[in-house]
Formats: sequence, structure tokens, C-alpha cells
Amino acid sequence: MIVFPAIDLKAGQVVRLAEGDMARATVYGDNPAAQALLFAEAGAEHLHVVDLDGSFAGRAENREAVEAIIAAFPGYVQLGGGIRTREAVEGWFDLGVARVVMGSAALKDPEFVKDMAKHFPGGIVVAVDAKDGMVATEGWAEVSDVPVVDLARRFEDAGVASLLFTDIGRDGLLKGVNIDATVELARRVDIPVIASGGVKGLDDIYVLSMHAKDGIEGVITGRALYEGRLDLAAAIQMAQRS
Repeated sequence: MIVFPAIDLKAGQVVRLAEGDMARATVYGDNPAAQALLFAEAGAEHLHVVDLDGSFAGRAENREAVEAIIAAFPGYVQLGGGIRTREAVEGWFDLGVARVVMGSAALKDPEFVKDMAKHFPGGIVVAVDAKDGMVATEGWAEVSDVPVVDLARRFEDAGVASLLFTDIGRDGLLKGVNIDATVELARRVDIPVIASGGVKGLDDIYVLSMHAKDGIEGVITGRALYEGRLDLAAAIQMAQRS
């Protein structure tokens, strides 16, 4: 199982939100590239980066910071946040991003996402963000009437690399991952699932790793790392046992 340390960007700073609320942002640093290097030094080979401002604007708003991260981090960068056009997708791949995460576009223009998955095999991740079991979009500002599993199943034969499942009600709150919902989703679809939202410590990593056989590919963690509740090297070692 892969551990993805997260770098969320707001106005060029490294932040974490509570339940996806931009007004509830905690700043953890003003040098995203340096943070990426710290994660690499702890053993991370994968990094999850989100342009939070871009999620709301529908276009890149932290390009300079993302480019600095890509240049600094020696591993694989997975990027999300407002990537909704072919030009944006191609532009990020040209700059060295390994995977592009698409959320709002997956709900509103699934054929476009499927086309991108066909043109960039293994490069497209579909974000399935849940609030009370329903898909949320536009930086989690809007909640649809589409159940999470229904959206996920639309992409089963599309060639997407993974589903990124986030329980918004737990994100950034250190409540623990919604294991039941995450594993249930992984069991009901034929696409690997990345867990996100609420990681509070090594126990979450251990339990998720025990479900790797059910289709859990990885886990994203942010606040627990920044606040010293989770040691990244230990988490990576734990995850690699699965």
C-alpha cells in the first residue's frame, strides 16, 4: 500500500482545511518545495498535491508552487485541483506530474475524463468525494444527488488508475479514516481505491493495509503528519507490509 503525504496549497502556502472549508485553514508552512523534500527524506516516493484555490476557480491558481514541488520532489507527484480541460491535463503531464486527479469533471463531464484516461493510461485518478454518501464537487462546495458508488461505477471500464475516496466529514479533523465506507467502495468496484480524510495515526495505516487485498491501493495523510501524530517513515514501513 502506498502512503501519500499531502501538500495542500492556498495562496502559495502549505495548509490543511477542516472538512474542506477554506475559512478553516491552518497554515503549516510557506515553502511547499521544502516540505516536499522533507517528505522525500522521510522515505516518501509518492506525493499528493492539491491546488485548493484552483478547486474553486476551475483553473490553476498555485502554478508556481506546484512547479517548485515537481522540481524538488524526486518521486511521483499526484496533482488535483481545478483540472478540467484537456490543455490543463496535458500541461501538467508535460511538466512531470505522474497522475492527475479529476473530481468535478468526473461528475459533470464523465466522457471527457474517460477520454483523458484513454489518452494517458494509468495517469488519471477520479476523485470521489463524499458527504453523507453523496458526491460533492466544486471544491466540496456543492453536494450532488449522485451516490458515491454510482459515480465510481461509471469509470470501471474507462482505464482510470484509481479512485480517490474522501469522507469530507472527517477530512482534516483527525477523527480516523472511515474504514467501513472506504473498504465497502473498494469491494464494490473494480478500480483500486485510495483512502483519504481523517487519518489520525499509525492504527489507520495498519487497518487499511490489512485491506489491500480488497482493493485499497493507498492512503493520503496530511494534518497527522504536520502535527506530529504520525511518523511518515513508520507509516511507510507499515504500509509496505501489505
